[in-house]
Amino acid sequence: MTQEGTDLDGLVRKRIRALRAAHGWSLDDLAGRSHLSPSTLSRIETGHRRIALDQLTAIARALSTSLDQLVETDAEDVVSNPTYHRSRSQTHWTLRGEPGVTVARMRLTDPPPQGPTALKAHPGREWFTVLSGTVELLLGERRLRVEERQAAEFPTMLPHAVGAVGGPAEILGIFDREARRNHLADGGRAAR
Repeated sequence: MTQEGTDLDGLVRKRIRALRAAHGWSLDDLAGRSHLSPSTLSRIETGHRRIALDQLTAIARALSTSLDQLVETDAEDVVSNPTYHRSRSQTHWTLRGEPGVTVARMRLTDPPPQGPTALKAHPGREWFTVLSGTVELLLGERRLRVEERQAAEFPTMLPHAVGAVGGPAEILGIFDREARRNHLADGGRAAR
């Protein structure tokens, strides 16, 4: 007989099974990491056993996730609309699950700024991929060419700047709160 429960109960069971499979683990593997028996885990996944809070906590820890993430409900607003800033040639999407993180598509037309005062540094990390064109990344004393379909990721405490090489380029970047303040709010002119 299966344990009848809420939609959340079924979602949590599916999530446990999917996370276990994503790790490439058998029930025995998860059992060893969560200190629960393989039969208990099997019954939990299939709905033949009620899930106790202490079991759920052990399973979440073993799967390298939080209890909150394991039990969060389906997101109602899955699709988000961008904000377009015409004057800056930037399109922004805010990530709901990561407060302060913004995804931005930016069109670069100028080469990177020259001189040590043009480079910016701030806490955090940045990641971007080149959608079209070629980009030059100034990173400390280094000059790196980033071609279409390549990506760059770096600690932002290194002084850095980005610009187009040989014509316009478009990038898609992921920026934390500090990077957004330093690069997106200023229109991307100094470092983007």
